[in-house]
Amino acid sequence: MLDATAPPFDPVDLEPALRPFGQSRMLPRDAYTSPRVFAFEQERFFAGSWTCVGREGDLEGTGAQRAVRVGGAGALLVRGGDGRVRAFANTCRHRGHELLGVGEQTTRRTVLCPYHAWTYDLDGALRVVPGFRDHQDFRPAEHGLVELSLESWHGFLFVNGSGDGPPFAEHVGALDDLVAPYRPERLVPLVSHSYDLACNWKVVLENYHECYHCPLIHPELCQVSPPASGDNFELDGAWVGGTMDLRDHAATMSLDGHSDGVPIPGLDTERLRTVAYVGLFPNLLLSLHPDYLMTHLVEPLGPELSHVVCTWYFPPEATGRPGFDPSYAVDFWDRTNRQDWAACESVQRGVASPHFRPGPLAPAEDAVYHVVTMIARAYLGERPSARPRDAGTALTQEPSPVR
Repeated sequence: MLDATAPPFDPVDLEPALRPFGQSRMLPRDAYTSPRVFAFEQERFFAGSWTCVGREGDLEGTGAQRAVRVGGAGALLVRGGDGRVRAFANTCRHRGHELLGVGEQTTRRTVLCPYHAWTYDLDGALRVVPGFRDHQDFRPAEHGLVELSLESWHGFLFVNGSGDGPPFAEHVGALDDLVAPYRPERLVPLVSHSYDLACNWKVVLENYHECYHCPLIHPELCQVSPPASGDNFELDGAWVGGTMDLRDHAATMSLDGHSDGVPIPGLDTERLRTVAYVGLFPNLLLSLHPDYLMTHLVEPLGPELSHVVCTWYFPPEATGRPGFDPSYAVDFWDRTNRQDWAACESVQRGVASPHFRPGPLAPAEDAVYHVVTMIARAYLGERPSARPRDAGTALTQEPSPVR
């Protein structure tokens, strides 16, 4: 039986990944292929950290309910009569039946177990228990739903399924200051695409955080953004990221650089000429453009299988215009995504080979180094952070492109 709580690696196995940048190697093969490692990640990285489970707008109106997966367990998101969204363990207090299937949603004034009709108020209190009227020793107050820690951040919802994650403010760190000018909470989601990938979730993250591969597989991207441009951020929190420039002729990331939208109100000149790419551990990738925001929600389904939902958000000043068409952004990134997914799946097939040995990182892959070392330290029991606990106020690596 798999022990999801035991560290999956001996420190000696991770020593090559934790060497200084320029001397380090990638994570061991088992990090991408082992069921035991995957079980540890589900328990510690997803249930034990702050997993993004969607947006406030996914739950519209009193009684809106949606079931999601947080690590190896399920969570039920419910909007109460007070307008607040709560998260509960998706298990009835009777015999454990799911209250909703993962991915399902409904709206009703109570939470109803479809097995024996145990019924809960929207705040989780047990309300109706069929057949227990004459059961004198039964105390409904002892059988309410188990509430999970939930935070709302710029319109995004995060759940800590284990209850022992770090304070959310510590987890996000300085990322809040970088994201706030884009005001994601007021942007309108217009399009979502779902992708099933035959690769480990970390392969997706590593690919996202470098543009060393761009000249070979992203010709369209290179036409509107120089692949060797940009700087990495070196700030506190469980995240990695940086910026890339737009070419002189480009107003945004689209197939020809034009924008059919409008700039996000309030952005300064620098943000209007760059795109920021950040990844908040463990599963939210945020791409911040001058005129739209794009997210990737990465969900691990197995050691070699992932599900990714990509969503495009636009300012209401654009979406309110008659005939507004978001395809200029969607088409560009859907094409780029598919190029990336083909590469990620090829990487997965390669690391699954018995001949694979962890390789070195190129000078342009220091953001990947931060991802790898953050995960390696987390395997050894540290809270996820892009910087070691004994680091000073800045990292020593020189900034380089991230996308």
